[in-house]
Amino acid sequence: MPWSPRATLLRDLVLGVLGTVAFLLDLGADLWAACQYVLSGRYLWAALVLALLALASVAMQLFSWVWLRADPVGLHGPQPPGRCLAMLHLLQLGYLYRCVQGLQQGLLAWRQEAPSEFDLAYADFLSLDISMLRLFETFLETTPQLTLVLAIVLQSGRAESYQWVGICTSFAGISWALLDYHRALRTCLPSKHLLGLGSSVIYFLWNLLLLWPRVLAVALFSAVFPRYVALHFLGLWLVLLLWVWLQGTDFMPDPGSEWLYRATVATILYFSWFNVAEGHTQGRATIHLGFLLSDSVLLVATGMTHSTWLPSGVPLQMWLPVAGVCFLLGLALRLAYYRWLHPRCHWEPDRVDGARSLLSPEGSQLPQNRRAARLAHSFFPKAKDAAASPVKGEVNGVL
Repeated sequence: MPWSPRATLLRDLVLGVLGTVAFLLDLGADLWAACQYVLSGRYLWAALVLALLALASVAMQLFSWVWLRADPVGLHGPQPPGRCLAMLHLLQLGYLYRCVQGLQQGLLAWRQEAPSEFDLAYADFLSLDISMLRLFETFLETTPQLTLVLAIVLQSGRAESYQWVGICTSFAGISWALLDYHRALRTCLPSKHLLGLGSSVIYFLWNLLLLWPRVLAVALFSAVFPRYVALHFLGLWLVLLLWVWLQGTDFMPDPGSEWLYRATVATILYFSWFNVAEGHTQGRATIHLGFLLSDSVLLVATGMTHSTWLPSGVPLQMWLPVAGVCFLLGLALRLAYYRWLHPRCHWEPDRVDGARSLLSPEGSQLPQNRRAARLAHSFFPKAKDAAASPVKGEVNGVL
């Protein structure tokens, strides 16, 4: 049974609060782990944790700032002066500012008996930006942090309480980001009912089940060859960056920031699949899956040949078969998802990147998140009878 409009707004508001809390908990767990490493004299581990945290935070602030600068003038209504916004992002608070802004807009829309079309569209606009930033942060910081913690556990042969907290919060953060991103793209669909709860759950499960073996393979290699994992990452990352560039991405407002996006996507592709271009999705996804599978098998084989360097208490004989079962189950769910649950949409022509029109009957202009519309148009393919329809439009930010 479909949700009522007010119930949907309340659900989105609660999910927004939970997402912000999950982000803060993950941040707190990382800082707690770094402090424990310093107190125990593991300065290198503490430096790696803080370095990953800082790099991801800087990238997320850059995305947020560039998007704010590219949005149409007056779209966001009353805001702090430009210098204050710049200072917030310089202090690494831009993402939290967006979270507070999104929660305020969601609460404003929910408190109205009949919220206006603009308030609803603007709430969607803010939610989409927050979801994309959270997804980028997940693969720039949370997933590498999880890999690092697992590598440390493999090296030391035991897991401390703060490491278990870090592992749990990392899995929770990754799970939340995947679910929230899938839910957010739903708002860009021409027909929202095509994307249900079942497809979201299956989408989340196959991503998580395929991600876990990849993280374990990289963690095992990192534990055995800590000096070479950086070279491995850099080599694959350059190949993936070239692949993203060859697909001709056009996501950011200027060529300079587009390379930031490509570098981020290359990092995501190091761990998981992320579609950035239309057409031939199945072929690209198959190539990427085969590439990651071959690399993971090589990493595990190399690590196992030198597993005697690890403490005897590490249960690799149990972890690796479980990871193999997770991969096979995730692959089966992925095939089932794309075969029966992934919707094909009748994208409307003459709209920005195929996004649905948000023009109200009165003809007023409503916010349309062009960035998310691009990703949704790549994520959800056209139906066969709509594949020939051209998608054009020069409007940036609003329809």
